[in-house]
Amino acid sequence: MSGKRLNFENPIEDAITRLRFASRSNNLLISSWDCCLRLYDVDAGKLRVAAQTEAPLLDCCFQDEAVAYAAGSDGSISRFDLQAGEFDIIGRHDRLASCSEYCDETCLLITGGWDGKVMYWDSRAAKSLQLLSNLSSVVESLSICGLGLLVAAGMSIVVYDLRNLREPIDVKNTYASSRIKCVRSTPYLKGFGIGSIDGRVTMQLPYLSNTEKNGYAFRCHPKSTNGKHHLVSVNDICFNPFISSTFITGDNVGHVIAWDARSRKRLLELPRYPNSVASLSYNHVGELLAIASSYTCQEANEIEDPPQIHIQELGGSYIRSVSSSESSMVGLEHKGDDHDGC
Repeated sequence: MSGKRLNFENPIEDAITRLRFASRSNNLLISSWDCCLRLYDVDAGKLRVAAQTEAPLLDCCFQDEAVAYAAGSDGSISRFDLQAGEFDIIGRHDRLASCSEYCDETCLLITGGWDGKVMYWDSRAAKSLQLLSNLSSVVESLSICGLGLLVAAGMSIVVYDLRNLREPIDVKNTYASSRIKCVRSTPYLKGFGIGSIDGRVTMQLPYLSNTEKNGYAFRCHPKSTNGKHHLVSVNDICFNPFISSTFITGDNVGHVIAWDARSRKRLLELPRYPNSVASLSYNHVGELLAIASSYTCQEANEIEDPPQIHIQELGGSYIRSVSSSESSMVGLEHKGDDHDGC
């Protein structure tokens, strides 16, 4: 049950960094270390765009079906015309540009980088990239839900209201013991999930009880034979857009697992992928999950098989039918507790 593998006449030559389904179609945006931004039509099984750039691309996002953006290892932020297959550079970070997000409500592109800066660009204006904030830590990940912006910097989450960019509205202590790898907002709710490089997932959700107001955390991969936890990075978290309590995790040893945040159950686990799981993306109706099986350059002993992209049917009805026979309880921990989950 590894899903349909996408075919490329000219294979992706280096590590995949991000997958993004479009908001109204099954067009899939792909950024990678081979300096190419690709647009793949999943329904037609055809590559629509392959735009070559001067630097490896570490993240990408859609503005709409015709325009996309990408963050480059040389600090460049590029805007792509997906119809013409052309791009221009709209600004730069001082160091590697690590992440990008676009907000439909405000028409703002937000980017983060290893220079500790969060930048923004108004797609309606001709101005260059502007400084939003200069943080003291590397910006590893961004996430937008509605008018809220989440910035993962070091082991904290900085929260902004995109209607007022003068200062953050909150800085959340995640109680993380290691660096945050990704932060992802829940659809339609003021909540989010965090994946860390030590294999821990942290959930902060609006429907938790008062005793769990700081959220809860758990380790999402199996124990080793000696009873100790693998310290394997959680590279991505993906929430189903129509089932707010269902989310998927992908880690650095190839595990893809579906979870229920309310019941705290492991719903199902897909067969292990040959490479690390670098990125995940649900399509706009929450039925298809895109999975990037690709080395991530995080560990010296990673398998460096050619990158692959799989499309897995993983909608709500499918998850329910499979999880009814396969689900198992997982031990979770409140943040700040000393014991580990199972």
